[in-house]
Formats: sequence, structure tokens, C-alpha cells
Amino acid sequence: MNTFRPILTKLVPRIPLTTIGIAGLLMVLLVISMAIFADFLTPYDPTKSVGLSLQPPSLQYPFGTNKVGQDMWSRTVHGARTMLIVVALSTVISIVIGVPLGLISGYVGGLLDRVLTMVMDAIYAFPSLILAIAIAAALGPGIINTAISIAVVYVPTYFRMVRGQTLNVKSQLYVEAAVAIGAKQTSILLKYIFPNVIFVVIAVFTLSVADVVLTEAALSFFGLSVPAPTPDWGFDLRAGHPYLVSGYWWLVTFPGLMIIILAVGFTLLGESISEYLGLREVKV
Repeated sequence: MNTFRPILTKLVPRIPLTTIGIAGLLMVLLVISMAIFADFLTPYDPTKSVGLSLQPPSLQYPFGTNKVGQDMWSRTVHGARTMLIVVALSTVISIVIGVPLGLISGYVGGLLDRVLTMVMDAIYAFPSLILAIAIAAALGPGIINTAISIAVVYVPTYFRMVRGQTLNVKSQLYVEAAVAIGAKQTSILLKYIFPNVIFVVIAVFTLSVADVVLTEAALSFFGLSVPAPTPDWGFDLRAGHPYLVSGYWWLVTFPGLMIIILAVGFTLLGESISEYLGLREVKV
């Protein structure tokens, strides 16, 4: 550890933050590894009944079975793949829409800026989960529809942060010099402004993705995400909730634990990166 300490000190200002960031990264990598190697880690099809219902954890079924005899270990591991697909799609959609609009709005200003800001503020004013539920209910279940529902909620977050940073960067002397020598608007945005706002996108991503995980789990819990019998942590939480009072604790423990691991992992990683970038007050 002492060998890597100078390197870690350069990467992150304080060692405790570096330790937190590494812990978060390991938690996220654990879930990603589960999603990638799900077919090799699970002995059963997660959508089919493989044994008696409501069997407790054992050597044959490490996480037990659910009410229809599906292996909970297989469903939990494959659920990581479902979760990460939705998180990745929704985040990409949010970035693809929010970042360009933030750049254009902050740089162009005027009426366009006022209109875009008003629209984004209107979306931002809604409680995120309620808005996601409303959109998901209108679109129907499915991975793509769920990703779109979540993406709409987080577009204003990227827009607001990128717009604010763009307003700051475009007042710098090197941008004014580029304008003075007649550089094209697209060149100014892509070569001079965007490289200086990309770190904001990284910080917002690592902080907001934990909320995306919880939002997807909530939508699944309410039956508004992927359709049954697709393995999904939120869906399994809902299915196992009625049996908790009867002592079948494993039905909700393992899916809930995976949601916590992934959300906390992204949170720790995001906090570490935001501290390193000096964005302690980023609000998502």
C-alpha cells in the first residue's frame, strides 16, 4: 500500500477520499462483473422454475428460491445486467440531450436561453420519482421505455450544470480571442468550451447515477419497469415483500442488498471524483 500512496495522493487530495473512491469503484466493478459473467455464474435459467417454491438458502440454491421455484441466485446475478442496461441507456440519453442543449443555451444566450431554461426548470421542479412514474405509466413496461422515463428526469441536471459552466468559460479571455479572430461558432464550442465543461459532466454522472439506480428500482417495485419474468431487483423486492412477515427473508434481502451495493458504490465514487474536481456543491 505504501508503494501506491504517492500515486493515490496525487490523484485525490486526501487519502480518506481516495480510500472511499476505491471502495466505491470496487463495489461498482463487482456488479459490473456479475452482469458480464452472469451466464457463467448461474446454473439455472432465471426465468424458469427449477425447484420447490420458497426454499431457504442452501448449497443447491445459495439465495433460496422464490414463490414459483425460481433460483434467487440466478435472478439476482442476471438482475445486475438488467439494472446496468437501464442505467447505461438512461444516462446516455440524458447526456446526449442535456449536454448539447446546455452548451448551446449557455453560449448563445438570449431568447433561446430563456426558453430552454424555463422548460428545464419546469421539468426540474417535479419530484423526480413522480415524474418518472408518470412517464413510465404512459409509455408502458420495457427496458427502452424505462430508460426514456428516467432519462427525461435527469436531462435538466446535465443541462443546468453544463449551461452554468459554459457561461463561466465563454467569458474567459481565450474564448474572446477566438471570437475576435473570427473562429466559427462550432469550433469555439467544440475546441474551446466543451473540453472545459467535460469534467462537470463526469462529476454529475457519477453523482446522479446512484439516483438513477434507485429510480429504476422504484419503477420496478411499482411494476412500471421491465415485464415479468425478466430478472430485476426491484421486481423481486415487490414479489417477495408479502412473504417477509412469514419469515421468508431471503426473497427481499439479496435483491435489496444488491441495490444498496450499487447505489452506495456510485455515491462513494461520485463523491471522491467531485472532491477531486473541486465540485463539492454539485446538486443532482
